[in-house]
Amino acid sequence: MADTCIECDVAIIGSGFAGSLIAKELSRRRIRVVILEAGPGVQPNINGYTRSFYKASIKVPESPYPPALSDAPSAVAAGRPSFSGSTWRDPEKAYFDQKDSTLPFKSTYERLAGGTSHWMGLTPRLVPNDFNMKRYDPSFPDWPIDYGTLSEWYEKAEAELGVSGDVADHSFANVTFSPGYAYPMPRIPPSLFDRYVGEKLAHFTDDETKSLDFLGTAAPVTELMVRSLPAARNSQPYRNRRACAGNTSCIPICPIQAKYDATITLNDATNNGARLIDHAVASEILLENGHVSGIKFITHKDEAKTGEGCVQAAIYVIAANAIETPRLLRMSTKSGQPANGVANSSGLVGCNLMDHPQFLTWGLLPVPVFPYRGPLVTSAIGDLCDGPFRKQRAAFRISLGNEAWSATVGGVAGDPHVTTVDFVNGTNFSDLNKDKGALSGPELARTLGDLISRQFRIAFAVEQSPDPNNRVTLSTTATDALGLPRPKIAYNISDYTKRGIATAFRLKKVIFNKLGAQDFTKTAVSDPGGFDATIEGETGTTRLTYGGAGHLMGTYRMGNDPKQSVVDSYQRSHDHPNLFLVGSGTFPTVGTANPTITLSALALRTADHIFETFPSHG
Repeated sequence: MADTCIECDVAIIGSGFAGSLIAKELSRRRIRVVILEAGPGVQPNINGYTRSFYKASIKVPESPYPPALSDAPSAVAAGRPSFSGSTWRDPEKAYFDQKDSTLPFKSTYERLAGGTSHWMGLTPRLVPNDFNMKRYDPSFPDWPIDYGTLSEWYEKAEAELGVSGDVADHSFANVTFSPGYAYPMPRIPPSLFDRYVGEKLAHFTDDETKSLDFLGTAAPVTELMVRSLPAARNSQPYRNRRACAGNTSCIPICPIQAKYDATITLNDATNNGARLIDHAVASEILLENGHVSGIKFITHKDEAKTGEGCVQAAIYVIAANAIETPRLLRMSTKSGQPANGVANSSGLVGCNLMDHPQFLTWGLLPVPVFPYRGPLVTSAIGDLCDGPFRKQRAAFRISLGNEAWSATVGGVAGDPHVTTVDFVNGTNFSDLNKDKGALSGPELARTLGDLISRQFRIAFAVEQSPDPNNRVTLSTTATDALGLPRPKIAYNISDYTKRGIATAFRLKKVIFNKLGAQDFTKTAVSDPGGFDATIEGETGTTRLTYGGAGHLMGTYRMGNDPKQSVVDSYQRSHDHPNLFLVGSGTFPTVGTANPTITLSALALRTADHIFETFPSHG
C-alpha cells in the first residue's frame, strides 16, 4: 500500500443505517473511524432536495435526489437504480444489467447517506419464528441467533432511531418485550382509513370465517385486527427533532425530518471525531495473509473521476447494502486476490438476493376517508405473518396506505394527477371517468372531491424464499462513469412466494367485500413481472404481479457453517477475521417485516463486539 493511505482504527464503507450506527458507537468510545460514502454525504440542510421534489413533474422516489433521472447510468459515478417496465432489460437506460434475468428486480435505492431518506420509516420487528424457518421447511436456513438474542438490541435501536409505537399493538406472533418496556414515543395516531378498516374487519360471521379456511391459520379467523405500526417517526418532539406534521411524502422525503434518517447519526459520529469522506467510491479490497490490508477508493465530482485514494485500518466494515456490498467483494480480484472475490470461499457472495414482493391493491370506498393526511402508512394487519401455512406458501403483512392511489395509478405520473387530468381532458387512465366527460369549474371540484376522498390502497408485503440463483454478479459489458462494472442481477420469485401472492389476491377480495369497496386493482398486460396463477373460485388463470418494496436482503448471509454462509452472527467474515459485512444482506431469511430495525439492532450488536474485541481494548 502507498505511504499516503489514510490510517485509522476502523474503516467503514457506506453511511446508511448500519454504517452510521457503527460509526457513532465506535467513535464515541474513542476509536478512530473513517467512513467512505459514494454519494454527497451530509448536506447542511434538505431544502435543496425538498425544492427538487416540489418542482418535479414526475414525483417518483428518486425525484428529489441526484443524479438526474435523465442521466445515462454509464455516465454516473455513483449509480443508483430506478425502475421502468419498458427499459428494465436495457443497461443503456437502467443501472442494473438485467438482460438475462427471468423477472425484474423492481426495488431501488439511493447513494446518499445510504439512501436513508428514501424509506417509509416503518420499524416492525421480525417475529420469533422468522429466525428458525426450518420448522416449516427443511430447505430454509435458520439464523445463527434467535429473537431473544436480538431483543435488547432491538430496544437500543428503537431508542437510537426514535421509534413511535405501542407495545400492546406489536405483541403478536410471540413477539415479546422486556418487562415494563415502552417505545421511546407513543404510536402515530391512526388515520381515518385505518379506523374504517379496523371497524369493518373487527368481526366475521361464521360463514365468513369458514370462507377464510384457505389462509391455513392455526385457529379460525374471526377478525383481522388493525394494529398501529412502529415507525422511526416522531409522534412528539424527540432529540431536537419536531413531531410529524402529516406530510404524505415519507417516500421519498420528510420535509421536516420528523422521520429518522442516517444523517442524524452521521452528524453525531462526526461530532465524536469520525471522519466522513464523501464522493468516494470503494473500488477494491486488498488482502494480505488472509486479513484485509486496505481498501482502494476513487473520488469523483460532477460525475467525473477526480483522484484515487486508499484507507488502512485494523478493522474494516462494509455497509454498502445487499447489492453494492457483493459488487465490491466481487470486484476485488486483482493482484493475486481470490478469483471469485473477497470473503467468498463459500461461493455464496451475491447469492440469495431477496425483497418483499408487494401485491398492490386499490379501490374506492362508499364513504370518504380523506387520504393524504398523515404519513404514508400508520397501521397494518400483521397477524398473518406467521402460521402453519408457511409449510406450503409465503406469509404476508398487510399495510394500509394513506396516499390514495398515488402509488398505484398511472405509472410514474401518479395520482391525484392522473384522476385530475382524466376529468379535465376527458380521458380515462384512472378508470374513474368511463364516460370520458371533460369537466370544469364547480362540477370538476365536486367530482374530484368526491372520488379522491374515497380512494385507498392496501399492500401485501410477501415473504420471499431464498434462492441461490437469485444473485448479484458483475456485468461484463455495463460500466459506470468510473469504469467500474455495474451490478448484474438474476432474479425470479419461487412458487412458494407466488402462492403467497395468490393467497393475498383471495384475501383481498374478502377484505374489499367487507369494506363495501369497488375494486380497481388490475395487472397491466405489459407488466414484466406478471405471471398467471390458478386460483380457486376464479375462471381460468388470473394475471398477478408484484412491486418492489426497496428491501434488499440476503446476499451475504450469516450462519455458523462457513461452507453455507458468508459471515457469523456478529457479521464477521468467516474468511477474514478483520472484515465485517453488515446490513440486511446478512439475513438468511426475510419474514415479512421491514428490515431496518433488525439490521440496526444487528449493527449495534456488531459495534459492541468490535469494541470488546478490538486489539487495543483494555
